[in-house]
Amino acid sequence: MKLTVFGATGGIGQEVVRQALGAGHHVTAVVRDPARLSVTGERLEVFRADLSDSASVRPAVAGRDAVLSGLGARSRKDAGVATRLTRTVLDAMRAEDVRRVLVVSAAPVGPEPQDAGWLDRGVRGIVSAVLRDVYTDLRAMEEELARSGTDWTVVRPPRLQDKPLSGRYRTVVGGFPSKGRFVGRADVAHAMLAMTEDAGTLKQGVGVAY
Repeated sequence: MKLTVFGATGGIGQEVVRQALGAGHHVTAVVRDPARLSVTGERLEVFRADLSDSASVRPAVAGRDAVLSGLGARSRKDAGVATRLTRTVLDAMRAEDVRRVLVVSAAPVGPEPQDAGWLDRGVRGIVSAVLRDVYTDLRAMEEELARSGTDWTVVRPPRLQDKPLSGRYRTVVGGFPSKGRFVGRADVAHAMLAMTEDAGTLKQGVGVAY
C-alpha cells in the first residue's frame, strides 16, 4: 500500500512509519523537521511541511491508499493543534479524492466501559479534568472527522508507554477494553496499520489497550 503518515516524528508516528516499511508498504512521512525522523528505508519519502496550508500538503496525500495521523497536542498549551492540523489534512484529502484516514485520539474522549470499576472511573475523571483543554480539542477533531465525508477511524488509547511491540493489545470497536489502563505506542501503531484495511472500523471510534 501507499501510505502517508502525519506526525511522523512523534512516538506513535515513528512507529507507524517503521512498522509500515517493515511490512513492505511505501510510506510518505510528513514532518516539519526531517532531522527528527530517525527511521530510514528505500520505500520512504520524507515530505517537509508546516501544515499551515492544505494546498502545500496535497502532493503528500495524492494517490495514496490511506492517511494515518498521530497529530496532536504535546501539552496543555498546545490545545487546539489537533483540530487545526487535522482540518488541513482533511482539506488536502478532499482535494485529492483520498478517502481513508486513521487518527489517534484518546480514551477519555470515547465512551467509558460499562463494567469500569470505581478506581478506573476515578482516574478517568481526574485525568479528564486536568487535561480538559486537550480533550476538548480532541473531541472537536473527532467532530471534524465525522463531518468530513471520509472513511475515517479514530483510535483511542489510554495512557501511553514506551514498550516494544507485543501484539497483545485488545481493541473494541465503538467502545473500550475492560480495565484497559495502558498501551505501548508500538502496539497502537500496529493496531492502526491493521485497521487500515478493516471495513469494520470505518466511521468508528476504536478503543485499544492491554
